[in-house]
Amino acid sequence: MKNHRTTETQKKTVWQKDRQKGTGGTDIMLKNEEIRGAMTIQLGNEYPDYPEFAEGIRRAPDRGFRLTKAQTRIALKNALRYVPEELHAKLAPEFMEELTTRGRIYAYRYRPKERIYGKPIDQYKGKCLAGKAFQVMIDNNLDFDVALYPYELVTYGETGSVCQNWLQYRLIKKYLEELTEDQTLVVESGHPLGLFPSKPTAPRVIITNSIMVGMYDNLDDWEIAEEMGVANYGQMTAGGWMYIGPQGIVHGTFNTILGAGRKYLGVAEHGDLAGKLFVSSGLGGMSGAQPKAANIANAVGVFAEVDLSRIKTRYDQGWVNTISDNLDEVFAEAKQYLAEKKSISIAYHGNIVDLLEYAVAHNIHIDLLSDQTSCHNVYNGGYCPVGLTFDERTHMLHSDRDEFERRVNASLRRHFDAIVALTKRGTYFFDYGNSFMKAVYDSGVQEISKNGVDEKDGFIFPSYVEDIMGPVLFDYGYGPFRWVCLSGKPEDLDKTDAAAMSCIDPTRCSQDRDNYIWIRDAKANKLVVGTQARILYQDAEGRTNIALKFNEMVRSGEIGPVMIGRDHHDVSGTDSPFRETANIKDGSNVMADMAVQCFAGNAARGMSLCALHNGGGVGIGKSINGGFGLVLDGSERVDNIIRSAMMWDVMGGVARRNWARNEHSVETSVKYNEKWAGKAHITIPYFADDELVKKTVADALK
Repeated sequence: MKNHRTTETQKKTVWQKDRQKGTGGTDIMLKNEEIRGAMTIQLGNEYPDYPEFAEGIRRAPDRGFRLTKAQTRIALKNALRYVPEELHAKLAPEFMEELTTRGRIYAYRYRPKERIYGKPIDQYKGKCLAGKAFQVMIDNNLDFDVALYPYELVTYGETGSVCQNWLQYRLIKKYLEELTEDQTLVVESGHPLGLFPSKPTAPRVIITNSIMVGMYDNLDDWEIAEEMGVANYGQMTAGGWMYIGPQGIVHGTFNTILGAGRKYLGVAEHGDLAGKLFVSSGLGGMSGAQPKAANIANAVGVFAEVDLSRIKTRYDQGWVNTISDNLDEVFAEAKQYLAEKKSISIAYHGNIVDLLEYAVAHNIHIDLLSDQTSCHNVYNGGYCPVGLTFDERTHMLHSDRDEFERRVNASLRRHFDAIVALTKRGTYFFDYGNSFMKAVYDSGVQEISKNGVDEKDGFIFPSYVEDIMGPVLFDYGYGPFRWVCLSGKPEDLDKTDAAAMSCIDPTRCSQDRDNYIWIRDAKANKLVVGTQARILYQDAEGRTNIALKFNEMVRSGEIGPVMIGRDHHDVSGTDSPFRETANIKDGSNVMADMAVQCFAGNAARGMSLCALHNGGGVGIGKSINGGFGLVLDGSERVDNIIRSAMMWDVMGGVARRNWARNEHSVETSVKYNEKWAGKAHITIPYFADDELVKKTVADALK
């Protein structure tokens, strides 16, 4: 009888011989067997059935295929590295077809069959509360009722994605199920790098998206990187798992248009927009907030949208009141409601350029005018050129990108000319942070530049941050605080609404009065889309007090656990010269120190999730965003994090705005130093006399 015992030397010999027999004379097969054995968290060799695509669900357009043969080989390898080798022969042709026909490898086969939505937290597997909480947030982002292109993992903003593909989605979910309080999951542009030892007071998840080396930090190189599967455009709250549906921007839009009315239209401090016409475009994930905000502000709103499916989404939600593709009808109805000083939101199925040129030709007065198309991604479908239907736009994106770009540029010229004509008649136009004016400038319309040379000094029309949000809210520390009731119970949201109200003194300042009314009426305004969530603009003190109150309620068992976070158009988390930091005038608007410091500071203080992103809202290379999420579990540990991290997250931005000599931020910083004497301190700038500076410069540069 043979002895089947094998010595270590013999094992090595056998191993070496087997390596030599690998497929194609390589040792890949054995290496892959070793790799499989080295991982306990992996996708495995399951080969899922190909999904059926539901009728009526929006699909992302073909993003274009522009890789070289060498880059294509790498892109395919990059997707195949998520699955065992025995599946490669089946999946390679499938992935290749996706890449060449859709412009990206989405790995549709790996999308779960079951409905994806933010389920109650107790329905998720996990070894810690945070791991379950993040699964709620991710799935809410991909809910059919929430996401813009759910099959392509795009939550909003045309390209804002949870991650790159369904392979990553599945693997992230597996990691979150295994995550413990002594580990941190690291996610880089959608790829779960792995679990690493940490401690309960450290973040549970750290995310970065599209953080590109400066030399390559431009749209062209980013597109190649995303196509190769190494970059993810997170749009901050999509890729940072903190999106709460279009409600997240309703409050900001309400504040913006109401602030514009008070500042430029003679609306009383306690008044609303009755009898005022607000016109804009876009009804997608973020822009869809506009009609709802107009209704709440009691305005007449008219919103152009080329994609009928987006209009129907808002109409079914009750956020749009009527739909028409006839401009005579649109403005006749608007005129009627303006005369009666009643609110209505009208969706025009057509191009915004046609609408504005109609208003110019028929001498229609527009009080407030903006744009919310995805101009941060203007040449990839974010903006539909006038003269093309939505379907024609989608086809041309695939068939003739050069012609599409030419048409976009021509359309932006007409768009700009119509705005100029209207503003000369008294319309107040503002850029609503979608990079519209930068897109117009990039299209060749140099006269939009304020200095006539470049975009460095801004544009002839204001950003909403420059004129409204910055001086009225951000400089004081007010921004989009938000929370999600992880239990999924509407009654928990009701209780948190009431608790938030109890923390606000409406007599303290006008901002608090507006916010008190907002949260008081939030349920009646039916803002929830997706999971049970709320947005409420608050300052550092308000956010801290509300968060502590919520954590106390969790501790007592009054409500289930809560996730708190914020959006990126906020006081501190984002450096973006065309949006969030548009009112920074000391030259530092091009610096990204604040966003990075915000991210690092939140991580150091133990926020549950810390995220850093490139490009949110305005496009790659135009901003850096730092965000957070904090799971309120009722513990004293979380109380301590709230007290340190919440104040830092807001006041770091106030301090930076104060150093830029923003008057209201200086006032807020002075009060902060007085209140927190001995515990905290902000550096405050001295002001130089303008005349002295002018004379000194003039004398020196004669």
